[in-house]
Order: sequence, then C-alpha cells, then structure tokens
Amino acid sequence: MFRFVSKGFEVAGYVIQYACITHCVFEYVGDFVVCNGSSMEPTLYTNNVLVSERISTRLHKVHRGDIIIAKSPSNPSQNICKRIVGLPGDRIVISHPFNYNPFRNISAVKSYVTRGNLEEEVDTIIDEENKKQIKKKTSAKEIIVPRGHVWIEGDNSENSSDSRSYGPIPQGLIQSRAVCRLWPLSDIKLLL
Repeated sequence: MFRFVSKGFEVAGYVIQYACITHCVFEYVGDFVVCNGSSMEPTLYTNNVLVSERISTRLHKVHRGDIIIAKSPSNPSQNICKRIVGLPGDRIVISHPFNYNPFRNISAVKSYVTRGNLEEEVDTIIDEENKKQIKKKTSAKEIIVPRGHVWIEGDNSENSSDSRSYGPIPQGLIQSRAVCRLWPLSDIKLLL
C-alpha cells in the first residue's frame, strides 16, 4: 500500500514538473499560432500554423519586416498578425487613399471609355466637387513613430485594419515574432 502511494506521488511530481516546464516554454520562449483572416495574404493565409518566439519581443529587439503577433489595439481580447513597417523615430508617409476609386460612377466610366483626349477624360470624371474630395482623400500624411511604438501593416493593404486605421501601436502590445510557417506542410517556410 505504501509503495502504491509512493509511486502515485512520484508520477504526480513528474506531471507537475512537465506542466511547469511546458507553461514556461509557451509563456516565455515560444508558441504555436493559427492565422485567421486575409490581412497578411499572400504571405500567410487563414489556418496557417506558425511557430513564434517571444524572447526578442520581450527584449524589444524587433526589426522592420518582422511579422509579429500582437494584441489588437481596438479589441485587446483578440490577437493580430502584422508586419512591422516602422520603428520609433521613423517617418511614415501615407499617400494612398483607402478603397478610393475615382471611377465608381458608371457614367464616368462610360465617358472615360468613349473620350479620346486625356484632358477631356479628367474633366468628365472629376468635377469641382469631386476635386475637393480627391484632394482631401489623396493628400499625403506624414507620421513620426513615437518612442516605444511601432507602425504595423498587413501585406494585403486593401483588406487590412492596421496602423493606417489606429495609428502606431505600443511595443508592449507585441506578444511574439513569427519564425516559421509549419502548416500546410507543403508550404513550410522560415519567416525571418
């Protein structure tokens, strides 16, 4: 009986040690992440499985081009996967409009197709009211990334909610850095 109890404590000790080591590895060294959404296409797709490491992000050793996993600034219960585009002190110029298409009006498209002279096409498509909107929507905006923050963007700029929407994010929101794509097996790739 005593031997049976002794063996039970020994097994329980191994299970607790294994659980502690596993927790420490996933909390402080690295983790597995499943991608969700299309903001990082064509680099990453929905249901890709990544291996991420946490050491460099805890030491604030991130670089431009790194793919990171961070807490969403707009929904802290959700993680996001984006690429670092700007570091503290970098000047970021946003010069293109979001989902702006000057040819969204069908009559303007028909006029554009039937006219032969570029000046006439522009005059037909852009009247005075639209000129003000286009200038407002396409004017470049310069932002300097503040200390302790990074500028992140998705690779699929047409379908990404990123720093262009909510500004630079604090480095404290960065959880880990993607190292490798593990799944699907046919697309295993280092992401460094």
